[in-house]
Amino acid sequence: MHRFSRLLGLAGLLATLVAGLIAGPVAAAGSATVGHVYVNNNSAGRNTIAAFDRHADGSLTPISGSPFDAGGAGTGAPFGSAGGLQETADGRYLLATDPASNQVSVLRIKPNGGLRLADVASSNGTTPTSIAVHGSLVYVANGGAGGSNYTGFRLNAGGRLRPIPGSTYALPDNALPGHILISPDGRRLVGTRVGPNAGPSYLDAFAISRNGRLTPAPGSPFAAQRIGPFGSTFSPVHGDQLFVSNAHDGAGAGSVSVYDVAADGTLTAIAGSPFADFQTAPCWVAISPDGGALFAINTGSGSISRYSVAADGALTLAGSTALNGTGLRPFDAAVSPDGDHLYVVDAGVAKVSAFSVDGTTITEEAGSPVAIPGGAAPFGMVVD
Repeated sequence: MHRFSRLLGLAGLLATLVAGLIAGPVAAAGSATVGHVYVNNNSAGRNTIAAFDRHADGSLTPISGSPFDAGGAGTGAPFGSAGGLQETADGRYLLATDPASNQVSVLRIKPNGGLRLADVASSNGTTPTSIAVHGSLVYVANGGAGGSNYTGFRLNAGGRLRPIPGSTYALPDNALPGHILISPDGRRLVGTRVGPNAGPSYLDAFAISRNGRLTPAPGSPFAAQRIGPFGSTFSPVHGDQLFVSNAHDGAGAGSVSVYDVAADGTLTAIAGSPFADFQTAPCWVAISPDGGALFAINTGSGSISRYSVAADGALTLAGSTALNGTGLRPFDAAVSPDGDHLYVVDAGVAKVSAFSVDGTTITEEAGSPVAIPGGAAPFGMVVD
């Protein structure tokens, strides 16, 4: 899901002007800073995290010093992953995957929103793709051949990651985990297995014990409803509802599945699931804070599908909205905590697209998309 610092005098003025030229229009005068946006740049050689001030009007301006050193290494090429950057609930730390160095970085969030590297730890596998955080509990999905697994860690108060003994759950080399996430109550964990392009595809589901270890749900892994389950999210209102995008069914055949998640982690698709979006490759999903609107990011179509969400989780398609610009490759997405804006990472041109949100209606902001400082092939994003 962090504050702002200023440079004084002429140096500060020049920095602001340069930032405006690089990252798009500066926020309108009087537009307050209400939060921040962070992006995992996935930079080759030495990974970095870009940081923006987020303003009340939805605009973004780079924080002084951005991008910030993440310690590990990214791939420098578009990388299929959801949840590759996460923020702790107390707002103290960011955790980022470093897929090329098989590591996870922890960065302390300073009062001005800037970042300082706190730790770089082995992911206990190869090619980490996704991170899930709940309190001090951290799980990482590793997707590389010979080291594909889910592994648990504890994050201490000083920002250090420590592996949980006996927590590693091995996966087949062809599982290709795309996203791992923990339920709002912290008691269940779900991972999506994207799998081969032609399938089969599965979802892993677990109960989480008090010691942080995983117990597979009866019947896990569960066969996915469609090929390529990828981005996923729990409802922030109904914590037993899980939404999963299905990315690999082909042109115009994208959909979103909805599952009820039992206390032991068992997944049961609701009536009517999956729900079609008639677009190509919906790879990421984002949900509004009130749980009433769901957005599916269609990487293949360069569009965003908009659904209303009923109390039982059923989806009604409101339509699809194309993104502005050429060369875009929309990836991860998040809705701001106040529900007023949706932000989307564009891996093809290293930019962030910004939309105002009114229920299931979205409107791209003037000046969007905005360039990401240091962006290489970004994929993970936090909006707070």
